[in-house]
Amino acid sequence: MKNRPFYLEGMVILLSVFFCCACMQTKQLSAPDEWKELFNGKDMNDWWVKINHHEVDDNFGKTFRVEDGMIKVRYDQYDDFNNRFAHLYYKKPFDYFHLIVEYRFTGKFHHNAPGYAIRNSGVMFHSQDPRTMYKDQDWPISVEMQFLAGLDDGKARPTGNMCSPGTDVIFEGRVDPRHCIESTSKTYPMEEWVRAEAMVYGDSLVKHIINGDTVLVYSKPQIGGGVVNNYNPSIKIDGKLLSSGYIALQAEGQEIDFRRVSIKEIPRTP
Repeated sequence: MKNRPFYLEGMVILLSVFFCCACMQTKQLSAPDEWKELFNGKDMNDWWVKINHHEVDDNFGKTFRVEDGMIKVRYDQYDDFNNRFAHLYYKKPFDYFHLIVEYRFTGKFHHNAPGYAIRNSGVMFHSQDPRTMYKDQDWPISVEMQFLAGLDDGKARPTGNMCSPGTDVIFEGRVDPRHCIESTSKTYPMEEWVRAEAMVYGDSLVKHIINGDTVLVYSKPQIGGGVVNNYNPSIKIDGKLLSSGYIALQAEGQEIDFRRVSIKEIPRTP
């Protein structure tokens, strides 16, 4: 075969460079679609702790700890529970995202915690910054994807419910007055790993997914309602839509393990 002219060689090189740059740009543009592990399996350096009656980052009694590649909630260093509802916040807010949390209920329930908290936990999203919470504020103003396990009494106890500390949502066309809205999920027992997902589209649509099944859909998360106590009134502006906020794992008296917390940011459509 005859040698190609020099200018053709140059064009081949230029085209190669062009396609290489285009591929790099495409990869950069697609980065928001990639999964990010919020929990690295080793430590909680990218997280803040806020426990009721304590300042931010006072992890009283090592409530949250990393062991065996998991975030564990434990109460073995507690005496009185004293309504020490606790939350572990990732240090970056999110707005449009797909969240995965894999959890299992395990261990003991603290005998001084309120009865409703038995085999009860959750993940908060669109939460206020914990640094804006008063020391004795019991819950963050947020939307909660509630996790429950069965009580071994044969009664249905779905997980992936919606609870609304200091917030409201639109459900079935209206602001629902209930603090918690039950999902359609099945009941899961203690010690069973459950994959919970939330697809959150800013202040518009929210979907809860349990083990691959969509179990609850609602919209328009906004500040409102009750339940939260001892908050800064300048933060609680009822009716204000919640378009973004922090993600936090919850601890309210029941021991629980979290082995995965992952997020994929959802690109906004024009």
